Amino acid sequence: MNDCLNRKDLMTSACCSPGRNGRKGWQLATVTRWLSDSSLNGKVRTRALTLLAAFLLPGCFASGQEQLATPDSGSNPAPAAPAQTQIAPPQDKRVFGVLPNYRTAEGSAPFRPISTRQKFDIATKDTFDYPSYGLAAAFAGLSQLQNDNPSFGQGSKGYLRRYGSAVADQDLGNYMTEAIIPSLLHEDPRYFRRGHGSFLVRAAYAASRVTVTKTDAGNLRFNSSEFLGNGIVASIGNLYYPDDTGLRYTAQRMFTQIGTDAFDNVLKEFWPDVKREWLKHHHRD
Repeated sequence: MNDCLNRKDLMTSACCSPGRNGRKGWQLATVTRWLSDSSLNGKVRTRALTLLAAFLLPGCFASGQEQLATPDSGSNPAPAAPAQTQIAPPQDKRVFGVLPNYRTAEGSAPFRPISTRQKFDIATKDTFDYPSYGLAAAFAGLSQLQNDNPSFGQGSKGYLRRYGSAVADQDLGNYMTEAIIPSLLHEDPRYFRRGHGSFLVRAAYAASRVTVTKTDAGNLRFNSSEFLGNGIVASIGNLYYPDDTGLRYTAQRMFTQIGTDAFDNVLKEFWPDVKREWLKHHHRD
């Protein structure tokens, strides 16, 4: 019996400790100590248990209601949005209305990887966007003026051969650097805009993205897709550039395309700022 009383005293001391339930803790301790008295008959003990239950249940109910009414953080928290893996479309499909802008993403947004199918979707949109054929036509015209690859000749026949070669370079390059190689190497082909900082910092960042890319896990590493993809396309070019074959011309085509991609990144970095300033001045006028 003494052991039982000792155990009850431990319980009551816990209930009556400072900072707990104050007066209710003292009342609970009194009832518990009284129940430990073995001289009570069964009928009295039953009534006492009933009183104890009547004492405890309202407090438990009120505590539960308070927890339900008071969320853990803030009031009326908004439900968490499910994770999305789709690519958010860029603000503009084309930079300056010409350059395809389907693989540009905001670097300030949380990183979400894209699937192989989405990589091929980006490459397809970049390839078959109609202004890209206008760019190929412009490059073919420039090549004709400089008389590159003299074996192509001049006139409409020579121009069509140059145009076909430019389209082949462009389309193969898109799929190699944006879909096939990134899928094999688990790299992300998108350009992530910095969007803040000085002009020189942002320009250097944009141009350097041809050497640095993100993996599908969001980590940074050397942009193997850019160099390997353009290297493969430049090597294939030996098949339809009869005057420019060999290692020297292959490397020249490869690094020309990498330089072009770096310049494209700079345009994509600053295009939203240019457009915003233009719209601001347009509305003033």
